Amino acid sequence: MPERWSRYLTFLLILVLTAIGFVTWVALLTLAWAALHLAGVVTNLWLIVEALSTALAAAAVVGAGFVAYREINESASTRHVEIADRLFRELNSAENIAARRQIFQRLPPFADGGMEKLSAQDREAMKMALNALDHVAFLTQENWIPEATLMPWMNPMVAKVWVKLKPYVEEERRRRREPEFYERAGALGERCLAWRAHHRPDAEIVWRDDAL
Repeated sequence: MPERWSRYLTFLLILVLTAIGFVTWVALLTLAWAALHLAGVVTNLWLIVEALSTALAAAAVVGAGFVAYREINESASTRHVEIADRLFRELNSAENIAARRQIFQRLPPFADGGMEKLSAQDREAMKMALNALDHVAFLTQENWIPEATLMPWMNPMVAKVWVKLKPYVEEERRRRREPEFYERAGALGERCLAWRAHHRPDAEIVWRDDAL
């Protein structure tokens, strides 16, 4: 009930302010017309009201458009911050950090039949990392957040994981006969590698056992 009454009061306030603004505007124009008559300038009050009201309406439309543009930009910026925050929390969760560490330090190099040599810990880490990439790919689809904001801090984590997991994922696609197996995660990994090649052409991917 309080929320309902709040909406009614807001609507009523808008009507009252609109009425007050209208009356004030007409009063000011009437005073201006009277001043012109006192100064010896003969003119029609209603022509003045019409001309100045049209100009005021045009100015109000321009002002409203500017305000709307600012609000849209602020809304987009807020959305970008929210998405970036979710991505940061996703990629830097304790579980995902542990999964990447397992992949970087203990995952054996891929070879034919390599899937059979994976330990339970390897498989769990791979699944965790790929699910995280799938989620990140969903949150960054359709340019929901500019790559210039996203890629500089995100691409090292994604690119390093994808370089390790790509041959395993491609092998699993062949085994399952499911080309869509982690398709979004793969597309994100390739995007990050392409961005890295363009913006960091001299950067080398290095895995260290003593990394933080």
